[in-house]
Amino acid sequence: MYRSIRFTVRLGALALFATALMLTPALASGKAAKPSPDATITMLKEGNARFVAGKSIHPHSDAKRLILAGSQNQGDYAYATVITCSDSRVPVEAIFDAGIMDIFVIRVAGNVVDTDEAGSIEYGLAHVNTPVLVVLGHTQCGAVTAVTHAVHGTGHALERNIPPLVDNIQPAVEKAIAAHPEAHGDKVIPYAIEANVWQGIEDLFMTSPASRELVKSGKVKVVGAIYDVATGKVAWLDEAQTGKILTKVEASPDKAVNAMAGEKHCPKPCKKD
Repeated sequence: MYRSIRFTVRLGALALFATALMLTPALASGKAAKPSPDATITMLKEGNARFVAGKSIHPHSDAKRLILAGSQNQGDYAYATVITCSDSRVPVEAIFDAGIMDIFVIRVAGNVVDTDEAGSIEYGLAHVNTPVLVVLGHTQCGAVTAVTHAVHGTGHALERNIPPLVDNIQPAVEKAIAAHPEAHGDKVIPYAIEANVWQGIEDLFMTSPASRELVKSGKVKVVGAIYDVATGKVAWLDEAQTGKILTKVEASPDKAVNAMAGEKHCPKPCKKD
C-alpha cells in the first residue's frame, strides 16, 4: 500500500516536472527556445485550464527567475504578447499560469489599439520576438459598457481624456448593434465586447505593416479571446476571422504601407534627395 502511494506521488511529481519543461524548452546555451505559434497557443490554453481547475503550477516565479531577468534579454524568453484591458479583474500572468519573462503585456482601458498600443505590439512581436499576439477582451468591460451607453444616448459625463481614449470602441459597438437588432439595451454589450476584439485586430493591421508582414510570413499568429471574470475561463475566438480581417485590410487603400519609421511612400521609386 505504501509503495503504491509513493509511486503515485512520484508520478504526480514527474507530471508537474514535465509540464514545467514544456513551458521552457531550453537550448544548450541555456536560453529558452521559442515555441511555434500553434504550440504557444496550446501552452496558453493549457495554462488557463490549470488556472480554472485550481491546479496552477506558478512557473518562473522564484528568485532564480528574478536573477535571470536581471541579466538576460526578455526577447530570449517571452513567448506571447497580450494586449488586454487595464481592469484589475484581468490578471494576465495568473490566468495563463505564466511567470516572469513569459508574457509581454500591454494594458489599456478597453484593450483598444491606437498608436501607443500598436507601437507596443510591434515591439513585442518584432523585438521581443513573441510568436503570438492575443487581443484579450473580457466580460463586464466598463469601457465597452460606457461607449455602448453613449451610443444609446444614456451615457454620463466623462473626464476629458477618456472619450479620445475609448473612441476606437465606437465602431465595434455600432457593428454589434447592427448585427444583433434583437439585443436591446445592455443585452448588446457581450456582442460589443467580442466586436471590440476584432476591431482591435483590424486597427492593428490598418496601422502596422510590420505586424501584417509577420502574420503573412507565418512567423506570428494573431488571435482573439475573451476572459470571463466570473469563471476565470478564456474563450478563444475563431482564428479564421483574423485572416478575413487581414484580407480586408490588405485591400484597403487607407492602410499604412511604411513598416519602418522615417520611410517615404512613393507610388514609384523615390528619387534620391
